[in-house]
Amino acid sequence: MNYIAPWWLPGGNLQTLWPAVVSPNGIADLPVYRRERWSTPDADFIDVDWVPAVSQSTLLVLFHGLEGSSSSHYAQAFAEYSRRNAMAFAVPHFRGCSGELNWAPRAYHCGDYEEVDWILQRFRDVHTGPIVVVGISLGGNALLRWAQEQGRQAARVVSAIAAVSSPIDLTASGLAIGRGFNRWVYTRMFLHSMKPKALKKLEQHPGLFDRDALVSAGDLYAFDNAFTAPLHGFKSTEDYWRRASAKPRLSDIDVPTLLVNARNDPFIPASCLPQQSQVGQFVTMWYPAQGGHAGFPWGRQKGSVGAVPEAVGGWLMRMTGGAPHSGYG
Repeated sequence: MNYIAPWWLPGGNLQTLWPAVVSPNGIADLPVYRRERWSTPDADFIDVDWVPAVSQSTLLVLFHGLEGSSSSHYAQAFAEYSRRNAMAFAVPHFRGCSGELNWAPRAYHCGDYEEVDWILQRFRDVHTGPIVVVGISLGGNALLRWAQEQGRQAARVVSAIAAVSSPIDLTASGLAIGRGFNRWVYTRMFLHSMKPKALKKLEQHPGLFDRDALVSAGDLYAFDNAFTAPLHGFKSTEDYWRRASAKPRLSDIDVPTLLVNARNDPFIPASCLPQQSQVGQFVTMWYPAQGGHAGFPWGRQKGSVGAVPEAVGGWLMRMTGGAPHSGYG
């Protein structure tokens, strides 16, 4: 991926924040989603936002990041890429992220490969054409964990996958986001939405976790210790971060896989990114020097976010034998 950030957006923080908060994204036509609600085996629901196409076309599925949704800037950019390339597009929402609180006593987490498996199997049942999958940040790590658990079976469900800005070493990323500027900006932003959701979950299911520990959590480590770990069968934050990280098992992946991480990502240290000797033959790695976290702004003025969909989408289409449209408007 030959990516160069706009000269007027220097540094990983600006390249992260501008696309997410300020940039108009340069998307000509915002996606018009059709929402479906899928009932889950545990009597809960998953909301899926679709931009349909013909059933034989390629379907691009996007798993969003922490507190993301189909309205996230990267989801809209991939929807635009899919439209220009006559692909169907879908964003399944992790529980609690579709605008409505889910019913079951669980949420979502970085290693939620069982949820990813149920969702992708459902897509495979309803879509007759090829399926390719992108995971952004948390969604990318969960997607990689799914591929690792599935082994050779993954290729029966999808043609190729890509993980963008994914914290595949959760310990390194968790410690990085809890320090300095990251703590004051990104951590506070995440906790601002995560804590109220967690407290509403406690109202649904009294006694589910320690309310005082949740309220006092000042970083993601403490939040995961109070909420994420106990809700999802982990002993502690350390246990969760260790068992959910995709990095240790990248050699177990048996489906074409692309890893995209900027070396200036504010909370995914470049030093923790895997090298060729740590991945298997199916894994391709792109580590551009710039781009920030799930940002990769592009263009002279608007700072659109079309660079990653163009590069990643093109790679995925080539894995299916397709010919992607060139250029981004």
